[in-house]
Amino acid sequence: MFCEHRWDRSLAFGERVFPCPRPGPAPMLLWLLLILAPGRQPAGALPKALLLLKPPWSTAFEGETVTLFCKDHHSLAWEYVSWYHNETPLRKQSGKLQISKSGHYRCKTQRSSLSDPVHVQFLSDWLVLQASHPAFEKDKVVLRCRGKEEEDIMERTYYKNEEKIRSSKDSNLTVYPAFNDDSTYHCTASGTSIWWGSWTKTSRPLKIQVQELFPSPVLTASPSWPIEGSPMTLTCETWLPPQTSHTRLQFCFFKEHQALGAGWSNSPELQIPTTWSEGAASYWCQARTVIPRILKTSPRSQIRVHRVPVSDVNLETQPPVGQLIEGEDLVLICSVAAGTGTVTFSWHREGSERSLGRKTQNTLSAELRIASVREQDAGRYYCAADNMDGPVLSKRIRITLRVPVSPPVLTIRRPRSHAVEGDVVELHCEAQRGSPPILYRFYHEDVPLGSSSAPSGGEASLNLSLTAEHSGNYSCEANNSLGVQRSKMVSLSITGAIPRNIGSVPGPDPPAQALHGPPSLSRPALMELQPLYSNVSPGDDDLVYSQIWSRQHREGSPAHSPRTHQKGEVFHQEPAIIYSEVKRADPDDPARQDHEEAAEGYENVPCASLALDH
Repeated sequence: MFCEHRWDRSLAFGERVFPCPRPGPAPMLLWLLLILAPGRQPAGALPKALLLLKPPWSTAFEGETVTLFCKDHHSLAWEYVSWYHNETPLRKQSGKLQISKSGHYRCKTQRSSLSDPVHVQFLSDWLVLQASHPAFEKDKVVLRCRGKEEEDIMERTYYKNEEKIRSSKDSNLTVYPAFNDDSTYHCTASGTSIWWGSWTKTSRPLKIQVQELFPSPVLTASPSWPIEGSPMTLTCETWLPPQTSHTRLQFCFFKEHQALGAGWSNSPELQIPTTWSEGAASYWCQARTVIPRILKTSPRSQIRVHRVPVSDVNLETQPPVGQLIEGEDLVLICSVAAGTGTVTFSWHREGSERSLGRKTQNTLSAELRIASVREQDAGRYYCAADNMDGPVLSKRIRITLRVPVSPPVLTIRRPRSHAVEGDVVELHCEAQRGSPPILYRFYHEDVPLGSSSAPSGGEASLNLSLTAEHSGNYSCEANNSLGVQRSKMVSLSITGAIPRNIGSVPGPDPPAQALHGPPSLSRPALMELQPLYSNVSPGDDDLVYSQIWSRQHREGSPAHSPRTHQKGEVFHQEPAIIYSEVKRADPDDPARQDHEEAAEGYENVPCASLALDH
C-alpha cells in the first residue's frame, strides 16, 4: 500500500500535512491467472471441463470464501466431480466447492476431461484490483478497484502501463484485452479522514492473462497419404470453450495461395472429390469469428498425393473383332485396370512407325475413332498407357474386315460363236470383291435357274444344255450376307439344229446367223425344220440368201396351221416359207468378187425342180 503526502484543506484554521506511514516493502506484481492458455484436445478425447467462480473474481480478501463450480460441455455438474488443489486430489465429490486458500484449482466430470487450472488469491491488502473470470480475447473484462472500507473511498483511478485511463466514483471499469496482452493494470483509491485528512491508496500491479477464444487451427488430411484419383477430406481443427458455444466459427481452406471450395463456410471440413499428384503441395486453413472479429491461421501442411502406376492395359474394338464391315467406323478402346492421375493413351499398328493417335486425360480409358475403314486398314493393333512411370502395352489383336460383294460380272461361255440347240453353255458369275462365303444365283428372265456357293469367295458356274426356249436375257446375283448385288443382263440367242444342205452349191457356206422365228418355232416337239430351198442365183448380184426353211405339219397336228402370205391371199395346207435372213453384199467388200462368182448361174428354184432336172 502506498501513501502520498496530502494537504488537508478542510480545516478552517489552516493547512495541515499528514505524514505517511513508514513505507513497507516494495509492492509485488499480482498475476491474475484467469485460465491458462488451453492446450489442444487430442482427437476423440472428452471435451475439457470449465471451472467457474462465484463471485466471479479470482482475487479476494483474506477471510472471504469463493465457491467453485465445474461445468462440462453440456451443463453444470452437481455430482461425481473430481476436484484438485495444486494438483492434489480433494475428497469433495459434489458439484461445488467452497475455498478460502490461495492456489491453483482444477476439476473434471464424468463427461469431460480435466479443466485448465484457475489461480485464486486471497490477499491481506487494503486495496485490490479484481478482474472478472473467465476472460477471453477481445471479450469484455470487468476491472473492480475494491477496498476493505468502501464507504471511505471518494474516487478511484485506473491505470494501464502507468498511464491514467479514467477516474470516477464508480468502482468498475470495462476493458477489452487482446490475447497475450502484456499490459499492466493498477488502481488508486483516495478519500478524506478526520484523523488522516486526504489519503490515497494504491493496489498491486495486475497482469491479465486472457484465454484465447479458440486456439489457432491445425489442418489435418484424411487419409494422410492420399492416393491419386481418390477423395480426400481436409479438417480445420480448433475448438471453443463450453461457455462460448454460442460463438459461431467460419472456416476457409487454401492450397498454396488459392482458396478451395466456395470460400468461407460454417463447416470445419472440406471434401475434395478427386486428388491429383502434382508433387507435394502446401495446404492450410483459417478460422474466424464474426463477433468479435478474430482470425487465426493454421500452420502449412505439406501433403503428397501417391500415384499408382497403370497396369493391365487392354485394347477392345467396336464393333467387336470379326464383325467390322468395310466402310464402317472402327473405334479402338484402350483401358487400364488400375492407375491414377493423368494417363497418356496411344494407339499403334504393327508395321507403322508413327502412332495412330494420342490422348492425355484423367480417366482410365480413352477411345480413338478411325473413320470409313478399308481393306488396307486390316492388321494387328495394340495400345499403350503411361502415367509418368513408363508406357505399358496391351496385347495385340488382329483387325479383319468383312467386305460386301461388288456387282458381279456374268459371262456366257459357249462352244461356238452362235449357240444352237443342243449346245452346253457355261454361265460364269464372278464378284471381284467380297468376303467369303459368297452365294451365287443364276436367272433367266428373272426366273431362278440354280445357285452355287463359293466358300472361299471367287467365282461360280452353272452348265446349261440349250433348247430353243433358252433364248433371252440372263443375269446372276452375289450375296455374302452383307448385301446382294445383281449383274448386268446378258442376252443369248439360240438357233435350231444345223441343217444338211441339199444340192451341190459351189462357194463358201453362208455365215451362220441367229434365227428369230415365230414363237411356235421355239417348241421342237410340235414341228421339225426341213430344208426346202438351196442357194441359187437370184438374178440380183447384190443379194445372197443364206437358207430357206419350210415347216410341214405332222399327223395329228392342230388344224390351225401356220399360214403363208402371198399376194394378199391365205393358202392353207401350203408349206410355210421362212426367210431367215437376207444379206446385201457390200459393193466395197473385197470379197464381193468371190461371192459373185459363187452365186453366178444360180437361181431360186424348188428342190423338187432340181431333182427333175437332175
